[in-house]
Amino acid sequence: MVFHITIACFMGMKYWSSKRRLYLTPVAFGFACSALLMLGTLSSYPDWLSCNPSPVVKQNDAVIYYFFRNIMMAILFMSSIILYYFRRRIMHSWKAHVMTFAACIVLVLTIIFLSWLYSSHSPKLSINFIDDLNHTFTPLWKSIISWLLMAVWFITLILIICLSKLRNIFWYSGAFFCSAYLFTLFRLLSTVGELDQAWYQARFFETLCTLFLILVLLVDVFILYRESNHKYVNSYQNSIRDPLTRLYNRSFFYDSLNQQLAKVKAQHPLSVIISDLDHFKRINDNYGHIAGDKVIQFAASVLDSHSRKDDVAARIGGEEFALLLVNTSENEAQAIAERIRLAVSAEQTALPERMTISMGVYTTHDRSVTAEECVQRADEAMYEAKNSGRNRVVIWRRQGG
Repeated sequence: MVFHITIACFMGMKYWSSKRRLYLTPVAFGFACSALLMLGTLSSYPDWLSCNPSPVVKQNDAVIYYFFRNIMMAILFMSSIILYYFRRRIMHSWKAHVMTFAACIVLVLTIIFLSWLYSSHSPKLSINFIDDLNHTFTPLWKSIISWLLMAVWFITLILIICLSKLRNIFWYSGAFFCSAYLFTLFRLLSTVGELDQAWYQARFFETLCTLFLILVLLVDVFILYRESNHKYVNSYQNSIRDPLTRLYNRSFFYDSLNQQLAKVKAQHPLSVIISDLDHFKRINDNYGHIAGDKVIQFAASVLDSHSRKDDVAARIGGEEFALLLVNTSENEAQAIAERIRLAVSAEQTALPERMTISMGVYTTHDRSVTAEECVQRADEAMYEAKNSGRNRVVIWRRQGG
């Protein structure tokens, strides 16, 4: 009973999270009603809590509730697969949602009322599936009812396979659920003599099947979480990356620079390198923007390959790049910049012509310096490299210092 309530809650929450899954509502109602009918089954064992060694057992009532529970579950599973098949036509209509809820509620209440009415609560309408004295099934059960239930579940299984094409794990579990009920009914049908052992075996198998369905739902939740997390990571990366080069963008670079400036000490200097491709406009003018994009991607790949784990390489302008070097002295930053410059200016067979890069380096030990000042000073050094003939690295120096 608890398992069925759990499954009903799972289905209800999945529908609530996405109203496009209207087909889940009949299943949710089915398992919720099934839990209520199981209470009726427990009422057939009036001394089940008192541990009476000789309890009075109304097995016929238990089978009546079992019969109506099977009918109700099969009908709601059929409704679910039909809604799934027509999901693209009716899911966006609020009338479809209202009508589905209303139909499920009416069906559930009707089944609960009929199961209560045909049990021993109404002797005039009571039907006998079991002889409570001999604990054996009556001919009505063996000849008609059990075969009727098996036919209903078989039709449900065929509908699930044909209409869903078993496209996902949910419908695989639905097909397994139908097969499990067919097996339990066949086990009860094949019983000879007293049915106690067969009844408990059937209920045990049904419980295992329900546990399996819960496991499937948990797996589905895990898959949804993994997909959601993957989409979140991709979305976050896209928000901090430059789409052309996949380096970090200007916003992330400044955020990282501000964070690292708060940690700057005399023993932990911070260096910033600003670089700009030389004569890049000529590439665009002579060879087109596609060739220009290839040049930018090439320079970005060189910058990224020479970056360390804690460094931040970013594209902050059209052909302008920045490199944030954590715990890096001025001499170390200059050496890194020189390696990048030489790598960029090396022979490039994939580019339309040889490219060079001018770079400016600024190093600080003072946390009072702002991020804008760091970039501005490195930028000034870079323009000094441009004005000095390009294709070189210049260290920022205070004027008159």
